[in-house]
Amino acid sequence: MQIAPFAFETLDWSTVPGETHAGDTGTAIWQIRIVHDIRVRMVTYSPGYEADHWCSKGHIIYCTEGAMITKLQDGREYELKAGQCYFVGDNSEAHRTRSAGGCKLFIVD
Repeated sequence: MQIAPFAFETLDWSTVPGETHAGDTGTAIWQIRIVHDIRVRMVTYSPGYEADHWCSKGHIIYCTEGAMITKLQDGREYELKAGQCYFVGDNSEAHRTRSAGGCKLFIVD
């Protein structure tokens, strides 16, 4: 990965407005900061959230609170709990997420 040069910056996530994205069930609140071609997000899934689509975008996802299940299109499922992360590349393995109790994620893509 190549990160283009830019000045040092800090960010207080409490100042970043959230965008609500409806899932098949529940909602995801996305707080987004874009730096050049890097999207950095703090995402909060409501209890009972299930994504409304299969995603093929690559991500680095770190779970800061709660837990979620990621299902790959081939049927495999992985639980991600607070303190854990996963990595997947662009167009590598389509995935879809759900969270029974809700969770909070830090995502770079």
